[in-house]
Amino acid sequence: MRPLLSRIRLVQSTPAVWTSSWKRNFSVSSRRNEIRDIDALPPRLIPSYQESNDNDLLSLQWPAPPRNILVVKKECVPKVTESLIEFINHTTSTYPSIGVILEPKVAEEIHSSLPFPVYSAPPDKLPSALHKKVDLSVTLGGDGTILHASSLFATCANVPPMLSFSMGTLGFLGEWKFAEYKRAFREVYMSGAGVGDRASILGAPQSMNMADGSQEPQGEPAGWSSVRGKSMGITRGTRILMRNRLKVGLFTADGNPVESAENSVPKRGTLGPGGVYVMNELLLHRGKEPHLAVVDVYVGGRFLTEAVADGMIISTPTGSTAYSLSSGGSIVHPLVPAVLLTPICARSLSFRPLVLPSSTPITLRLSEKNRGRELEVSIDGVNMTQGMRAGMEARVWNEEMRHGKNEWQGGVPCVMRRMMGGEAHDGWVGGLNGLLKFNYPFGEEP
Repeated sequence: MRPLLSRIRLVQSTPAVWTSSWKRNFSVSSRRNEIRDIDALPPRLIPSYQESNDNDLLSLQWPAPPRNILVVKKECVPKVTESLIEFINHTTSTYPSIGVILEPKVAEEIHSSLPFPVYSAPPDKLPSALHKKVDLSVTLGGDGTILHASSLFATCANVPPMLSFSMGTLGFLGEWKFAEYKRAFREVYMSGAGVGDRASILGAPQSMNMADGSQEPQGEPAGWSSVRGKSMGITRGTRILMRNRLKVGLFTADGNPVESAENSVPKRGTLGPGGVYVMNELLLHRGKEPHLAVVDVYVGGRFLTEAVADGMIISTPTGSTAYSLSSGGSIVHPLVPAVLLTPICARSLSFRPLVLPSSTPITLRLSEKNRGRELEVSIDGVNMTQGMRAGMEARVWNEEMRHGKNEWQGGVPCVMRRMMGGEAHDGWVGGLNGLLKFNYPFGEEP
């Protein structure tokens, strides 16, 4: 099979030379069955999130209709691929101003089945390109697909809203069924539009916040006004659950950060210059080593204990229902500002899991007493290429999300289902009962 780059067809107005940066000229003519460079898309729109006095969830407000949609799918499942094509066909035909962004492997797999172009970038350039272009992320898969989509923004402080369709094994984080995709996408697309789909006509002209900090004047609302039917209205924005993340950094024994080359784009399984953000958990584990790990634990800068265990987990509330739960950790609601410290198979029976304030910094230092060569480090289920040797530290900080009234930056904005008269915890409680089978008695059918 030929390399990916040699198989991607170019759309040129003049002869262009292929470059590693994927920069080339494009024609204005519409050609089909092709993969275009993501740089051809307009800059990213930055939405705002409004607080409510009667609900713990936020309300999504677009300054203009979203235009650049990243779609991430579960791999190696033909049914999901078919659903992806169906979803893309619907959104592009119903909302003509939308451009679809795919990961390179997915774009190469399905672009010949689509009657319109899709957009992508080389793997080493993809994260930085996504940070500048993506207005909205859509996932088709399970919890692992959501974590993967989040990892694409692991060095980005402002993550686009994420609309997730549950098509995986468990789907505890997935809020929507794929059969509801038309309604779900419409709610997100129209969130913030005024009555009659003409928000800008109802008031003074507005300007759009762009990813580069600039403002683009808002012209005719072609995106919203072209959609038939009623809008949601300015006061009925899509409900958003802001899932907080943790910031993780690895440091050498002499206190220097372990990082990639300066200004390089972090690849999957590596750390960026300033560390990475974690949606689920940081995991230190002994891996193939037969000996228990010996880890010094510091909480808030003070020594807490010497942990002798198979490993240690530092988890967000979102990650409390993952590996931490299997290791005996507490289940924590995602709206609770907390961080979990959970040992894995600790030698001491008195070493119990802890739930700490989210503002508490935690440091895990691999003790000189450790008998194994190094510990393996995993972030959101992905092994890091850099392990931990004696004296090295993993430092974890909370991500600040709220910067004032209706000023939110950080976290992962997840689109939630709108339920009449429902509260923020209704879907979470339903997930505990329906998916995790919480406290089902022995001998009874779930």
